[in-house]
Amino acid sequence: MSNHAALEELLLETSRRNTDFVADLIYKRPELFEDLFGIFAGNVEPVSRRAAWVVDTVSEKSPGLIESHLGELIGLLSKFGHGALKRHSLRILARSPLPMETNLGELIRICFEWLLSPKEAISVKVHCMEILYRVSQKEPDLKNELADSIEWRMNEENPGFRSRGQKILKKLNSEINKVTKPG
Repeated sequence: MSNHAALEELLLETSRRNTDFVADLIYKRPELFEDLFGIFAGNVEPVSRRAAWVVDTVSEKSPGLIESHLGELIGLLSKFGHGALKRHSLRILARSPLPMETNLGELIRICFEWLLSPKEAISVKVHCMEILYRVSQKEPDLKNELADSIEWRMNEENPGFRSRGQKILKKLNSEINKVTKPG
């Protein structure tokens, strides 16, 4: 399957069936992942959104395929306007190894910006919380800022946000209290 054929498949429809069909093609021919990621990174509607769903699906089962693209994916976040591109990208990043070099600051900045934005989708905010919590395990100075940010948005958000926020706040508060208690 060439890049052109993959593009044609993605343009057919947005459905779970079609996503699984294209994902199965990628599992059988992993070298096609590069073309698929290129379509995703192209940020052209609607094909990039459809490719994002397939990249997310494939990288969940075969995480090694996305690892070399994680830095590029972080760089693309600020260019994505469609919520589905943000959601799938963050979902991939939430389960992938965190970058600890050049891209981490950019990832932190974007995640806090989207977490605090009243305009972002709840799914985007939830993945941002997850990523920021994971980062706070390596960068403990972020724990208080993350806890304050979640608490600040808690009354403004829907039950899905509040549910995940409460779980993360519980963990954060426990970790913050361990550091501040003597002994």
